[in-house]
Amino acid sequence: MVGGIFFRTKDPAAMREWYAKHLGLQTDEFGAVFKFHPLGKADQNGYLQWSTFSEKNKHMEPSTKDFMINYRVENLEWLIGELKKEGIQILDEIKEYDYGKFAHIMDPEGNKIELWEPVDKVFDEYYEGG
Repeated sequence: MVGGIFFRTKDPAAMREWYAKHLGLQTDEFGAVFKFHPLGKADQNGYLQWSTFSEKNKHMEPSTKDFMINYRVENLEWLIGELKKEGIQILDEIKEYDYGKFAHIMDPEGNKIELWEPVDKVFDEYYEGG
């Protein structure tokens, strides 16, 4: 399941404004957040982050592509272990924040992929006040 879409742009703020004006995205300094209910889990919320980054931002390196997709996953530690066994290039150690755990891998064509084990209750509290 997709958890985020990130892309580089010459002017991130202007691009966010364009998407807000022309496509109705409710943007802030981080981009936009889309709330959804995972299939078969109508009682749970999920969130997708859409963000613009400066062309000079290094978050997508070592990929030379101008975009990165974030995938929501379960049990990130186990998944990273399995991907290592399969010879997938793991770019970093798992990092943990109050809103989830993250790790990055590369696909066969040099696209950096962000894996996210989310803690959606943090977003529930932020966006819905509880």
